[in-house]
Amino acid sequence: MKNGSGPGAKERILVAATAIAQAHGYSGLNFRDLAEVVGIKAASIYHHFASKADLGAAVARRYWQDSSAALDALLAQSSDPVDCLRRYPGTFRKALESDNRLCLCSIMAAESDDLPEIVTKEVQTFADVQVAWLSKVLVAAAMVDSGNSEQRARAIFAAVAGAQLIARSRSDISLFDELIESYRVSGLLPGSRLSG
Repeated sequence: MKNGSGPGAKERILVAATAIAQAHGYSGLNFRDLAEVVGIKAASIYHHFASKADLGAAVARRYWQDSSAALDALLAQSSDPVDCLRRYPGTFRKALESDNRLCLCSIMAAESDDLPEIVTKEVQTFADVQVAWLSKVLVAAAMVDSGNSEQRARAIFAAVAGAQLIARSRSDISLFDELIESYRVSGLLPGSRLSG
């Protein structure tokens, strides 16, 4: 077994905990199984996280921070806000491409009745970050005015997260793609470059 308190141990724990939570939710996180995956003693996890709630909050916080950075990078890569909106569903598709996983905060949100408050706060922040980014990009794309942007952003976020959930339940990533295309056809998301 590796030393659980050395450099890099906390990072290994967070990476493994994220993968477990994306597959099994917050309820699936337990220190014994996590320690086995990481290759350390379960007691070593307590060196970095005082409780399961602290670990769950750290995992969710890291997830929304990484997601926020990915959305910012998407904007930096393209000066076209419509193109950014077209590419947004791909940020959720990546989880499905990784062993049919779900967005970590989506799966934890489904457990909201059983989450400690510190975890709930981080899960809600993920949704807030997604909606704020979408709202900003929708206005920049001139798809809605600022007074209607948050409502439209919430609809897009819910639709894309829902498409991910449906595709995962069938283990069929093509279903995600079909649903996203239906959102484009209906006008919820911008269409492909060819269709406008």
